[in-house]
Amino acid sequence: MAKTPTSTEGKPAARKPAAKKPAAKKAAAAKAPATTEAKAKFAKAIEEAKAGATALTTEAKAKAEGYRDQLSAKSGDWVEEAKDIAGQAKDRAADLAVEGKAKASDAIATLGKIVGDNATTIDEKLGTRYGDYARTAARTMQESAAKLDSKDLNELGDDAKQFVRKSPGLAVGIAAAFGFLIARLFKGTPKA
Repeated sequence: MAKTPTSTEGKPAARKPAAKKPAAKKAAAAKAPATTEAKAKFAKAIEEAKAGATALTTEAKAKAEGYRDQLSAKSGDWVEEAKDIAGQAKDRAADLAVEGKAKASDAIATLGKIVGDNATTIDEKLGTRYGDYARTAARTMQESAAKLDSKDLNELGDDAKQFVRKSPGLAVGIAAAFGFLIARLFKGTPKA
Protein backbone atom coordinates (compact mmCIF):
# COMPACT_ATOMS: atom_id res chain seq x y z
CA MET A 1 0.00 0.00 0.00
CA ALA A 2 1.06 3.52 -0.63
CA LYS A 3 1.83 5.75 2.27
CA THR A 4 -0.38 8.72 2.69
CA PRO A 5 1.16 11.99 3.76
CA THR A 6 0.27 13.11 7.21
CA SER A 7 0.36 16.74 6.41
CA THR A 8 -2.40 18.58 4.65
CA GLU A 9 -0.31 20.51 2.19
CA GLY A 10 -2.27 21.58 -0.73
CA LYS A 11 -4.25 18.36 -1.23
CA PRO A 12 -7.50 18.06 0.51
CA ALA A 13 -8.02 14.64 2.09
CA ALA A 14 -11.68 14.54 1.13
CA ARG A 15 -11.04 14.34 -2.58
CA LYS A 16 -9.16 11.11 -2.62
CA PRO A 17 -12.11 8.98 -1.57
CA ALA A 18 -14.30 10.81 -4.04
CA ALA A 19 -11.94 9.93 -6.82
CA LYS A 20 -12.18 6.24 -5.92
CA LYS A 21 -15.96 6.14 -6.00
CA PRO A 22 -16.37 6.68 -9.74
CA ALA A 23 -13.80 3.96 -10.41
CA ALA A 24 -15.65 1.56 -8.09
CA LYS A 25 -18.91 2.35 -9.87
CA LYS A 26 -17.29 1.70 -13.24
CA ALA A 27 -15.88 -1.62 -12.01
CA ALA A 28 -19.27 -2.60 -10.57
CA ALA A 29 -20.92 -1.51 -13.82
CA ALA A 30 -18.40 -3.56 -15.80
CA LYS A 31 -18.93 -6.57 -13.52
CA ALA A 32 -22.73 -6.36 -13.76
CA PRO A 33 -22.91 -7.28 -17.47
CA ALA A 34 -20.33 -10.01 -16.95
CA THR A 35 -22.26 -11.41 -13.96
CA THR A 36 -25.52 -11.28 -15.89
CA GLU A 37 -23.85 -13.00 -18.83
CA ALA A 38 -22.38 -15.70 -16.53
CA LYS A 39 -25.76 -16.22 -14.90
CA ALA A 40 -27.40 -16.55 -18.30
CA LYS A 41 -24.77 -19.08 -19.44
CA PHE A 42 -25.18 -21.02 -16.18
CA ALA A 43 -28.97 -21.03 -16.54
CA LYS A 44 -28.62 -22.17 -20.15
CA ALA A 45 -26.25 -24.98 -19.07
CA ILE A 46 -28.73 -26.08 -16.41
CA GLU A 47 -31.55 -26.10 -18.96
CA GLU A 48 -29.40 -28.14 -21.36
CA ALA A 49 -28.56 -30.56 -18.53
CA LYS A 50 -32.24 -30.90 -17.67
CA ALA A 51 -33.09 -31.50 -21.33
CA GLY A 52 -30.30 -34.10 -21.56
CA ALA A 53 -31.51 -35.82 -18.41
CA THR A 54 -35.06 -35.86 -19.78
CA ALA A 55 -33.81 -37.32 -23.06
CA LEU A 56 -31.81 -39.99 -21.22
CA THR A 57 -34.81 -40.82 -19.05
CA THR A 58 -37.00 -41.19 -22.13
CA GLU A 59 -34.39 -43.35 -23.84
CA ALA A 60 -33.95 -45.52 -20.72
CA LYS A 61 -37.72 -45.97 -20.44
CA ALA A 62 -37.93 -46.99 -24.10
CA LYS A 63 -35.11 -49.53 -23.68
CA ALA A 64 -36.66 -50.85 -20.48
CA GLU A 65 -39.99 -51.25 -22.25
CA GLY A 66 -38.25 -53.15 -25.05
CA TYR A 67 -36.53 -55.45 -22.57
CA ARG A 68 -39.80 -55.94 -20.69
CA ASP A 69 -41.56 -56.91 -23.93
CA GLN A 70 -38.80 -59.38 -24.80
CA LEU A 71 -38.93 -60.88 -21.32
CA SER A 72 -42.71 -61.14 -21.46
CA ALA A 73 -42.54 -62.92 -24.79
CA LYS A 74 -39.86 -65.32 -23.56
CA SER A 75 -41.60 -65.99 -20.25
CA GLY A 76 -44.84 -66.64 -22.11
CA ASP A 77 -42.99 -69.15 -24.28
CA TRP A 78 -41.48 -70.77 -21.18
CA VAL A 79 -44.88 -71.02 -19.54
CA GLU A 80 -46.32 -72.67 -22.63
CA GLU A 81 -43.41 -75.12 -22.80
CA ALA A 82 -43.80 -75.93 -19.11
CA LYS A 83 -47.53 -76.54 -19.59
CA ASP A 84 -46.83 -78.82 -22.55
CA ILE A 85 -44.25 -80.80 -20.59
CA ALA A 86 -46.57 -81.04 -17.59
CA GLY A 87 -49.38 -82.27 -19.85
CA GLN A 88 -47.10 -84.87 -21.38
CA ALA A 89 -45.95 -86.01 -17.93
CA LYS A 90 -49.55 -86.25 -16.74
CA ASP A 91 -50.54 -88.30 -19.78
CA ARG A 92 -47.54 -90.58 -19.33
CA ALA A 93 -48.28 -91.04 -15.62
CA ALA A 94 -51.91 -91.89 -16.41
CA ASP A 95 -50.79 -94.44 -19.01
CA LEU A 96 -48.36 -96.00 -16.53
CA ALA A 97 -51.05 -96.10 -13.83
CA VAL A 98 -53.50 -97.85 -16.16
CA GLU A 99 -50.80 -100.30 -17.18
CA GLY A 100 -49.90 -100.94 -13.52
CA LYS A 101 -53.57 -101.45 -12.64
CA ALA A 102 -53.92 -104.01 -15.43
CA LYS A 103 -50.79 -105.87 -14.32
CA ALA A 104 -51.93 -105.91 -10.67
CA SER A 105 -55.36 -107.16 -11.67
CA ASP A 106 -53.84 -109.92 -13.81
CA ALA A 107 -51.43 -110.90 -11.01
CA ILE A 108 -54.25 -111.14 -8.44
CA ALA A 109 -56.42 -113.15 -10.85
CA THR A 110 -53.52 -115.49 -11.64
CA LEU A 111 -52.77 -115.98 -7.94
CA GLY A 112 -56.46 -116.71 -7.29
CA LYS A 113 -56.47 -119.26 -10.10
CA ILE A 114 -53.35 -120.96 -8.71
CA VAL A 115 -54.86 -121.11 -5.20
CA GLY A 116 -58.15 -122.44 -6.66
CA ASP A 117 -56.34 -125.10 -8.69
CA ASN A 118 -54.43 -126.24 -5.62
CA ALA A 119 -57.54 -126.40 -3.41
CA THR A 120 -58.05 -130.08 -4.24
CA THR A 121 -54.46 -130.85 -3.24
CA ILE A 122 -55.04 -129.00 0.01
CA ASP A 123 -58.24 -131.08 0.52
CA GLU A 124 -56.25 -134.28 0.18
CA LYS A 125 -53.29 -133.27 2.36
CA LEU A 126 -54.84 -131.04 5.05
CA GLY A 127 -58.55 -131.74 4.91
CA THR A 128 -61.67 -130.29 3.29
CA ARG A 129 -61.90 -127.49 5.80
CA TYR A 130 -58.60 -125.99 4.61
CA GLY A 131 -59.51 -126.72 1.00
CA ASP A 132 -62.69 -124.68 1.47
CA TYR A 133 -60.59 -121.81 2.88
CA ALA A 134 -58.38 -122.00 -0.20
CA ARG A 135 -61.40 -122.00 -2.55
CA THR A 136 -62.93 -119.01 -0.70
CA ALA A 137 -59.63 -117.15 -0.87
CA ALA A 138 -59.29 -117.96 -4.58
CA ARG A 139 -62.83 -116.76 -5.29
CA THR A 140 -62.23 -113.55 -3.27
CA MET A 141 -58.99 -112.86 -5.16
CA GLN A 142 -60.64 -113.37 -8.53
CA GLU A 143 -63.56 -111.12 -7.55
CA SER A 144 -61.13 -108.46 -6.31
CA ALA A 145 -59.19 -108.70 -9.57
CA ALA A 146 -62.41 -108.26 -11.54
CA LYS A 147 -63.42 -105.22 -9.42
CA LEU A 148 -59.95 -103.70 -9.81
CA ASP A 149 -60.05 -104.22 -13.56
CA SER A 150 -63.55 -102.73 -13.91
CA LYS A 151 -62.83 -99.50 -12.01
CA ASP A 152 -61.03 -96.50 -13.45
CA LEU A 153 -58.24 -94.65 -11.66
CA ASN A 154 -60.45 -91.92 -10.18
CA GLU A 155 -62.76 -94.50 -8.60
CA LEU A 156 -59.76 -96.33 -7.16
CA GLY A 157 -58.47 -93.07 -5.69
CA ASP A 158 -61.86 -92.36 -4.12
CA ASP A 159 -62.00 -95.89 -2.69
CA ALA A 160 -58.53 -95.45 -1.19
CA LYS A 161 -59.56 -92.14 0.41
CA GLN A 162 -62.67 -93.71 1.92
CA PHE A 163 -60.63 -96.64 3.25
CA VAL A 164 -58.14 -94.29 4.92
CA ARG A 165 -60.97 -92.27 6.48
CA LYS A 166 -62.68 -95.38 7.81
CA SER A 167 -59.58 -97.03 9.28
CA PRO A 168 -56.52 -94.76 9.35
CA GLY A 169 -54.50 -97.06 11.63
CA LEU A 170 -54.83 -99.98 9.25
CA ALA A 171 -53.98 -97.71 6.31
CA VAL A 172 -50.79 -96.53 8.02
CA GLY A 173 -49.84 -100.12 8.83
CA ILE A 174 -50.41 -101.23 5.24
CA ALA A 175 -48.42 -98.25 3.93
CA ALA A 176 -45.53 -99.07 6.30
CA ALA A 177 -45.53 -102.72 5.27
CA PHE A 178 -45.68 -101.79 1.61
CA GLY A 179 -42.84 -99.30 2.06
CA PHE A 180 -40.77 -101.95 3.83
CA LEU A 181 -41.36 -104.43 0.99
CA ILE A 182 -40.48 -101.85 -1.66
CA ALA A 183 -37.31 -100.91 0.25
CA ARG A 184 -36.28 -104.57 0.52
CA LEU A 185 -37.03 -105.07 -3.14
CA PHE A 186 -34.84 -102.16 -4.28
CA LYS A 187 -32.16 -102.61 -1.64
CA GLY A 188 -30.45 -105.41 -3.51
CA THR A 189 -27.85 -107.74 -2.15
CA PRO A 190 -24.92 -106.47 -0.08
CA LYS A 191 -21.54 -106.72 -1.77
CA ALA A 192 -19.00 -108.90 0.00
